[in-house]
Amino acid sequence: MARGKSIELFLANGTADSLITAEFSNWNGKAIKIPRIEVSECKRTDIKGAGVYFLFCKEEDDTDSVYIGEAENIQERLMQHLRDYAAEKETYYWNTVVLFVGRDLNKALIRYLESRLVDMARDSKRYLVLTKNTYLKTILKESQIAAMEEFLDNIKVLINTLGYKVLEPIVQKNEITRQEYPKLYLNIGSATATAMITSEDFVLLSGASVNERTAPRSFSSGLIKLRDKHYKAGRIKDWKTVEDILFSSSSTAACFVLGYNVSGPAVWKNEDGKTLKETEAEKSFE
Repeated sequence: MARGKSIELFLANGTADSLITAEFSNWNGKAIKIPRIEVSECKRTDIKGAGVYFLFCKEEDDTDSVYIGEAENIQERLMQHLRDYAAEKETYYWNTVVLFVGRDLNKALIRYLESRLVDMARDSKRYLVLTKNTYLKTILKESQIAAMEEFLDNIKVLINTLGYKVLEPIVQKNEITRQEYPKLYLNIGSATATAMITSEDFVLLSGASVNERTAPRSFSSGLIKLRDKHYKAGRIKDWKTVEDILFSSSSTAACFVLGYNVSGPAVWKNEDGKTLKETEAEKSFE
């Protein structure tokens, strides 16, 4: 059973839109979230330490992207990023940085953290990862690896708490809602799909057959763009999903698969043939 955790959040300037620190008690690490416009004027000594950082960006198609890096002096490295963008040496524009520093971190340790974080972010498939290369052959003692894996666990919790699910798989291996909401199925015409409701939203699972045709009169331009976005991102190949895809509702997921407007609660069914609408109605009377 997972244990509860207590996190101390501090709004350094009294507003959530400015610098925020996040810490666990009895942990020598710290998370610091800073808007881009505040980086150059930030005088804090803790951002001058060794650590890892996430630069959060938006692509032209509104896709989320992130650059993950490491530095022995994070503030100095962030200023270099700003200078490189001004000199057109970097093409991506980041609007927020979330950095993690620790009292005992050194070059070898932060290189290990960076490599692991890039792999985790790529595996989660929520953000386009802009980092190209990492140090893959960092040699650490067994005790150091154990300590850094614990540091990574804390990074995962804190960065999620700060509003960035960059390291979180869309479907958690220990997802509690698997028991509350078993898998749901859609089978209409040539379109077949499996989905599940998680604590976050409605997830269309990999392997769904998407109807290639659409009904323009009842299919919104937003859904057409959404299909195009996932197709271009490689999540749909030969009109079959090859990754889990997160949707805001069961209806959006159903429309995405079928190519026309439909009520999700009415078409998604469990293995007993009951619709999602019927299942939710039963739960509301329990």
